[in-house]
Amino acid sequence: MPPVRRQDFVRKEMRMATLGNPGNTIAMIQKYQFVFQKKFGQNFLIDTHVLEKIIRAAEITDQDCVLEIGPGIGTMTQYLAEHARHVVAVEIDANLIPILGETLAEYSNVTVLNQDILKTDIQELVNTYNEGRPIKVTANLPYYITTPIIMGLFESQVPIDNITIMVQKEVAERMQAGPGSKDYGALSLAVQYYAEPYLVANVPPNCFIPRPGVGSAVIRLTRHKEPPVKTSDETLMFRLIRASFNQRRKTLQNGLNNSPEIPYTKEQILEAIESLGLPATVRGEALTLEQFAKLADKLAGIKQ
Repeated sequence: MPPVRRQDFVRKEMRMATLGNPGNTIAMIQKYQFVFQKKFGQNFLIDTHVLEKIIRAAEITDQDCVLEIGPGIGTMTQYLAEHARHVVAVEIDANLIPILGETLAEYSNVTVLNQDILKTDIQELVNTYNEGRPIKVTANLPYYITTPIIMGLFESQVPIDNITIMVQKEVAERMQAGPGSKDYGALSLAVQYYAEPYLVANVPPNCFIPRPGVGSAVIRLTRHKEPPVKTSDETLMFRLIRASFNQRRKTLQNGLNNSPEIPYTKEQILEAIESLGLPATVRGEALTLEQFAKLADKLAGIKQ
């Protein structure tokens, strides 16, 4: 058994987190007469076991700066603040700011920003609160905006160690799906190009207030230090991926030929596909990330 570090012991002694308790969450909502807004996809987590799993999976230490997207009333924020060096919580709903002012009053290592994460300069936050070093990201994301937020984080090239998020169960399954499965698609390939997905836990609706109509899951995306595949044209590779899944039932050749994003003739596309040893009838869902990278290289080498 590893020795107990003093800092871990002290943190347990000082634990102040109270909002994992459903009664405390309901009391806070009633005190401020808070009204849940559908447009923000608000479902507050009320299960301490799930909260602790998120903290463990994200591997939060007292050296970390954590960006939390959508803190709600501060439930997970309290847990994060007790483990991290600093927490920056970005909340879009102005009605939650007074509540966060109360629930996080005891924590001196939390900064709350009333902003839309899609319009926030995350690199500036990293520079301000973590001296440009990689941060960790946690979130209980509104399901309708999961993909734009995750892809925005990856594509911005902001230094990130890992992203540990609550998402719709179906989306988590798509993120880690492999070729040939029904869940495999453009999201699977994009996420796996930037990170290694790991399913932490499935979370039933009764772990939230109000209960969502679908199952949820916590997934950790550990950022690759280097992409797992090399390509001479990353932009073209992602265009090929999008085009091949936009018309999923068509062959890869026809899907690419029908896309306005792909400036090659049907003959050029077929030649590139067959040069990889793939049949003319292959569908996009059968290709691995590496094969999409090679296809991009083949097509990029054709003079227009």
